[in-house]
Amino acid sequence: MADDQHRFRPIRGDVLPRFAGPATFMRLPLIDDPSLVDIAIVGVPWDGGTTNRAGARHGPREIRNQSTLMRLVHHVTRTKPYDLCKVADLGDVGVNPIDLVDTLERVETFYKRIHAAGATPLSAGGDHLITLPIMRAICRDQPVGMVHFDAHSDTWDRYFGGHKYTHGTPFRRAVEEGLLDPKRTVQIGIRGSLYGERDMDFAEQTGMRVIYIEEFYKIGVDAVIAEARRVIGDGPVYISFDVDGLDPVYAPGTGTPEIGGFTTFEAQHMLRGLRGLDIVGADVVEVSPPFDMSGNTALVGATMMFEILCPMAEAVARRKGRG
Repeated sequence: MADDQHRFRPIRGDVLPRFAGPATFMRLPLIDDPSLVDIAIVGVPWDGGTTNRAGARHGPREIRNQSTLMRLVHHVTRTKPYDLCKVADLGDVGVNPIDLVDTLERVETFYKRIHAAGATPLSAGGDHLITLPIMRAICRDQPVGMVHFDAHSDTWDRYFGGHKYTHGTPFRRAVEEGLLDPKRTVQIGIRGSLYGERDMDFAEQTGMRVIYIEEFYKIGVDAVIAEARRVIGDGPVYISFDVDGLDPVYAPGTGTPEIGGFTTFEAQHMLRGLRGLDIVGADVVEVSPPFDMSGNTALVGATMMFEILCPMAEAVARRKGRG
């Protein structure tokens, strides 16, 4: 166990410079056997569900680059995720950039293997449609709750006449397929103009707790955290973080930016407030590097992944009886 624990730790930046060595998530080892780890970090380099500004297919690679800036211990909670769990980079899903349906099947198959091995996935997208096949793989036995950070509800029905699968529809499909419990779902940061006055009907009428950005700023971050925890309760929960939930001054590299969002610090504070929840999976999506040559949006994505990794490692350790 001691050797394994040493193996599944990041390369330290004071041992090998961050700009050197292979680019992997958090500078962890790259492996292909999920049975060796407790938490599998995966890239899904695909944006075939995007309806406007493509580019999120390049997200995982640049998030890997920027994740070299992450260290070993959370500076506020003092969580040491790599002491609690064996974590590794499981590489990228072999997506099909010209076939949406085939890609959905490929992603689901990849994550079924991870789920069958008993590992918990933390993913980097890719556009937001990737969450649907991930949920198909890990939520078939029991629908999960969800804490969803986003500018958009992603519960629209169809685009361009009859297309059911876009980055604006994953959570409507997940509810319809019995993967997501809408009454244990909270959406935080929703804003922006609508196509029609009934666009939010599905989310609101199925029982999702929608916290529009106006309410977010009216009640404050701590109250939002408390409300999210009330909605989720003690059951299994999936965390989905779309970087367009942030104001675009913090994350301009995304496909559908909406002004007036929350800040990076507020996002970090909210993610830290999810400690103690039974986290069974998570993703950070919609990082589109071509729209932010500075790399800052990818750095935001990598940092949010580390913020999620810490409470996820605590949850996995509890499930495995490690404290």
